[in-house]
Amino acid sequence: MQAAQQRSFFENAALPRSLVMDAVAVCEMAAIAAAQLRGHGDEKAADQVAVDAMRRALNELPIRGTVVIGEGERDEAPMLYIGENVGQGGPAVDIALDPLEGTTICAKNMPGSMATLAFATEGGFLYAPDVYMQKLAVGDSMPEGTIDISAPASQNLTRVAQAKNRAVSDLTVCILDRPRHVDLIAEVRAVGARVNLIGDGDVAGVISVADPNSGIDVYMGSGGAPEGVLAAAALRCIGGQIQGKLLFRNDDERGRATKIGITDFNRTYSTMDLARGHVVFCASGVTTGSLLQGVRFAGKKATTSSIVMDSQSGQMRVVETVHPTYTALVRQ
Repeated sequence: MQAAQQRSFFENAALPRSLVMDAVAVCEMAAIAAAQLRGHGDEKAADQVAVDAMRRALNELPIRGTVVIGEGERDEAPMLYIGENVGQGGPAVDIALDPLEGTTICAKNMPGSMATLAFATEGGFLYAPDVYMQKLAVGDSMPEGTIDISAPASQNLTRVAQAKNRAVSDLTVCILDRPRHVDLIAEVRAVGARVNLIGDGDVAGVISVADPNSGIDVYMGSGGAPEGVLAAAALRCIGGQIQGKLLFRNDDERGRATKIGITDFNRTYSTMDLARGHVVFCASGVTTGSLLQGVRFAGKKATTSSIVMDSQSGQMRVVETVHPTYTALVRQ
């Protein structure tokens, strides 16, 4: 009885309404900072200014925030590391973030980089180690049980096609363009489905399955586990399913997972395993992509484009903000 009451309390707990627009403000600051270094070819510098800007903005919020998904462990990331506490005090909030999703594409000024952030009620996000995660995602039109990450790609595509009442050859699958996906790409093409390769930014790739205008039906392949949690947060808000399995390359990665409480290395995580409770997700464009426009600068002004989603209301807002002044970076 007590366990059932605890579950009920957790599922009914809500984030403050103000956090919806607070999330936008935080992402905007990170996006503006990173956008000033797009095309400069320096991934680390672009990521660092985004981290610094996001951290400053988070520390101004009236929350007792804990970074669950961040830039890495404390020894590797001096700011916004997993376990870092942010905010000025208030309700307990779990935070998942990637201040610059798509560091490479920002450095090369290519489409699709963005600042991403998600809030959840305390205990809402999986403490995911910074390892790879195999991912399989579809939109909200799929009945539960349609996809199975343990099954071959061809079998999953057949199931999705049947659920959509379409031919497999009508499906488009989004996959990160990586050498490790050569066999997966070949399998998808062998059954007649189309492949949409992306260079970076698999959070946006997963979100695309829930957008009826994207032309993407399925997301497949491996990418960062932290990005998997962020993507799950977005799908919790706008609908869709994601399954994930952590991939470990060595004993060091398994040891890091054990350290933060992962005990079953073969577990398949569902959307609710990755992001549960009340969730708010936000992204602001750094460079223009299919999901968002990048930051536009004109004199002392900066214009940002963001999306913010709320799992409790099911609403998604598109926010265009003109910042009359912005903090310009001092370039050496």
